[in-house]
Amino acid sequence: MASSLQAPIILVDGLTARFGDDTIFEGVSFQVNPGEILVILGGSGCGKSTLLKHLIGLYQPAAGKVILSGIDMRTDDGRELRQVKMGMGVLFQSGALFGSMTLAENVALPLQEYTDLSQREIDLIVRMKLALVNLAGYENHLPEEISGGMKKRAGLARAMALDPRVLFFDEPSAGLDPISAAELDILIKSINTGLGTTMVVVTHELESIFSIAHRVIMLDKSARGIIAQGDPRELKDHSPDPRVADFFNRRPGTGRQPQGN
Repeated sequence: MASSLQAPIILVDGLTARFGDDTIFEGVSFQVNPGEILVILGGSGCGKSTLLKHLIGLYQPAAGKVILSGIDMRTDDGRELRQVKMGMGVLFQSGALFGSMTLAENVALPLQEYTDLSQREIDLIVRMKLALVNLAGYENHLPEEISGGMKKRAGLARAMALDPRVLFFDEPSAGLDPISAAELDILIKSINTGLGTTMVVVTHELESIFSIAHRVIMLDKSARGIIAQGDPRELKDHSPDPRVADFFNRRPGTGRQPQGN
């Protein structure tokens, strides 16, 4: 993991998400350092996926800002937005592959949209990306012809097509059997270690959290914000907040608040 002394690749300052009169979270601030794997976690309804969608620009904040690679995600500058989008890759929960297209055609999409590469060059990059996620030889398969775990890996290959500085994952292990989930965790770690890619992962899967996370931030629905951040192992054993300890130790929630609140 890169040193936290470097300038953050993502800076979130006072972020508030609101839909009508419903405030999901407010005043959320944190940063993501180059080369780290940051996991966003918390119970159901705490706003994990909503936060992710703000980070990648799908949602606009009610207040606050998200700075990615020095660029404010609220910018109206089309050139800057294109630059930001080329610097990020996203693996959605379902994999989001186009069912009528082969894996190769799916991975080629961002290359065709954002580059002027020849078809021969695109084909070469597509083969390289699929090989990187252990799908060499599956270029001409349709999504319906492969397993759930393979679909996730194909989605990851597409997310990596443009060599992004940051990869975002929304519940990457959702719907996978334990072995496929563990294989995906190993792949995520190997890409982070080998390429130095910064990663932001939304998940509630404890095994994945302990396996891949360098650092976590924990959201809480009642608090409407962050209640803990740091090394998940330290939080599991030493957090003074019972909500945090209950989560990491798989204890049924009691609604307890930390003492003094």
